[in-house]
Amino acid sequence: VEDEVDHSIQKVYNGYNGTNPDAASRAIDYVQRQLRCCGIHNYSDWEKTVWFKQTKNNSVPLSCCKAALSNCTGSLTRPMDLYSEGCEALVVKKLQEIMMYVIWAALAFAAIQLLGMLCACIVLCRRSRDPAYELLITGGTYA
Repeated sequence: VEDEVDHSIQKVYNGYNGTNPDAASRAIDYVQRQLRCCGIHNYSDWEKTVWFKQTKNNSVPLSCCKAALSNCTGSLTRPMDLYSEGCEALVVKKLQEIMMYVIWAALAFAAIQLLGMLCACIVLCRRSRDPAYELLITGGTYA
């Protein structure tokens, strides 16, 4: 999971352009706000992106700013205003949590199917021993 997330997140961060209509940009801003993170490993990862080099304003997206601060500009000269943790580790952690729910749901479904098979076996075993379930043969036809 980590390798795949790392590869995907690198591609998405390199495609960031800072405009809201762009799906990749909206996704990055949303993840950074929701998970309270900045960059891939930390906020300095933004320095390697095309967006950072094009803007030349020595700042990261405003989605990296801590929610409690209203006057944050995303400037790298004030790193204490930015989230210090990277998003990759948090995304991997969230994916692992979701995968645990999927695994538990699959195990519950398997247990229900196993219980159904057990009930079917019990009914079949009882049917073979109970004379009330025997076929009645009259005149060579089944009744």
